[in-house]
Amino acid sequence: MANEIVFNEPVAEREKLITTLYKTAFPVVAKYVAKMGGSFDDARDIFHDALVIYYEKMVAGELPAQSNEKAYLLGITKHLWLKKFREDSNSLPLDGYEFDITDETDEHPSSNKLMRYLETAGKKCMELLSAFYYHKQPMKELAGLFGYTNERSATVQKYKCIEKVRETVKQQSLTYADFIE
Repeated sequence: MANEIVFNEPVAEREKLITTLYKTAFPVVAKYVAKMGGSFDDARDIFHDALVIYYEKMVAGELPAQSNEKAYLLGITKHLWLKKFREDSNSLPLDGYEFDITDETDEHPSSNKLMRYLETAGKKCMELLSAFYYHKQPMKELAGLFGYTNERSATVQKYKCIEKVRETVKQQSLTYADFIE
């Protein structure tokens, strides 16, 4: 749809495109930015920048032929957010912060507690996560070992396993302190 609209078309068509993109993509962007620690204002600023970039590329004819407008816009948004995040984290002021190396404690996460929460994902997930993270086996090898059709399927399953554990931690409102011995 958007690839067909060119700069010479009426303002109403451009406004319609922007409005449609705003309605379909902004809620997803706002959720993503919030998940990444940003505010609603951050999401709005990033989204507006992404819309400008998208529109400029569209007018210049630089969009891929088979691009999905919403997906392409979300990709721009994620790129801009990550760029902003990197820039912000590189320029954090250290003045006013006191670092006391002697203040570090010897508290370490409890292996037993960690294992209990990891086991909530199930035996197959535990085996997959262990093979990937502990034994450092490549995804291609894991796909064959666990009977997945390809590397991508194994990657998706690993992600689902991690999400199961995250959901358990989230449901029980656990914090880092809950894992300390």
